[in-house]
Amino acid sequence: MKPRVVYWNNMPTPYMVERFNAAASNRNFDFEAWFSTRVAAHRTWNVDESTWRFRYRYLPSIGRGEHPLAFPAPLLGSEAPDLVVSLYASTAFLFGWRLARLRGARTAFWAEVTFDSWVRRRRWKETLKKIVLPRADAILTAGRDGADFVKRYGVPDDRIFIVPHVIDFERYAQASAITPGERQRIRDRLGLHGTTFVYVGRLWRGKGVAYLIDAFASLQRTTTAEVSLLLVGDGPDEEWLRTRCEEERTDNVAFAGFHQADTLPALFAAGDVFVFPTLGDPFGMVVPEAMACGLPVISTSAAGELHDRVIDCVNGFVVAPADSAALVAPMRRLVDDPELLRAMSDAARRTVEGQRPEVWAEAFDHAVTSILARSDA
Repeated sequence: MKPRVVYWNNMPTPYMVERFNAAASNRNFDFEAWFSTRVAAHRTWNVDESTWRFRYRYLPSIGRGEHPLAFPAPLLGSEAPDLVVSLYASTAFLFGWRLARLRGARTAFWAEVTFDSWVRRRRWKETLKKIVLPRADAILTAGRDGADFVKRYGVPDDRIFIVPHVIDFERYAQASAITPGERQRIRDRLGLHGTTFVYVGRLWRGKGVAYLIDAFASLQRTTTAEVSLLLVGDGPDEEWLRTRCEEERTDNVAFAGFHQADTLPALFAAGDVFVFPTLGDPFGMVVPEAMACGLPVISTSAAGELHDRVIDCVNGFVVAPADSAALVAPMRRLVDDPELLRAMSDAARRTVEGQRPEVWAEAFDHAVTSILARSDA
């Protein structure tokens, strides 16, 4: 009988669904996904279970209000999974980890680097991570930054497995291959002119969008070229950011609202440069998505695994976070040098070419096989 492997995620995000679909075809183990919730108040992705090729469960919850506690009831069944992979940064996941261990299952956490700008460091939390993370049978993470992060809490090298984040390159590349006429129609509808800088993500202070707006306002004041800024997304600080635009007296700023994954590639293609002004993302899936659509990236350094993706002066620029002046310099450089912009656009696409969900599934398979084969796990 093949071993049973469960991946417990907080919710069915689109990129995890793609990966779980790929993992479902694995022949070395039976795969099942658990989710704490179907949708969350601050996320507006479409969820369509009819497209899923994997077995799944939505866990029951305890309590009411904004933050009910997901309860891993399947672990109380007659037969526990052989391996439970989960997140770790909540009471529910830690309880599930402990219960899985009591039932004889092996356990692994998915962990990524976190930044002080997003996470409030509390002594008791840091102590808890030093206790819990090394006691898991393994840690799965996206790259070197994540590996270095968990080593700080005492996780040994031989228990760390790299399972890299990937996108479906072909889907983004094909969907962004719109005609010049289609591109112009999108730009006309949104009021975009000249070199267009694009941001896609939550409209929330932690994403650093205010610094981008300040940088764009400075760029407009110091260039005679036409430039535009396209902000795609929604979030709790949208009105505050609109007010910031008014205060800065910026022109050619378009708020496009939230868009599902199938409409994003055309919006990327309507722009010229992607800007990721984050103050502390664990990764930022939107960066390779933009690159697949041919956009060079200007990003702050406050994102996990960034230097494996954005090569300074080749496919983009990396600047310090929370620094509008640092953002302005590469923005102006790309406005003034169309040839450089085109070369970086080609380099950005080549950087992520060939990525597909199956790459994640293969790395996940290797990690799972190794964890289950350990005699000391």
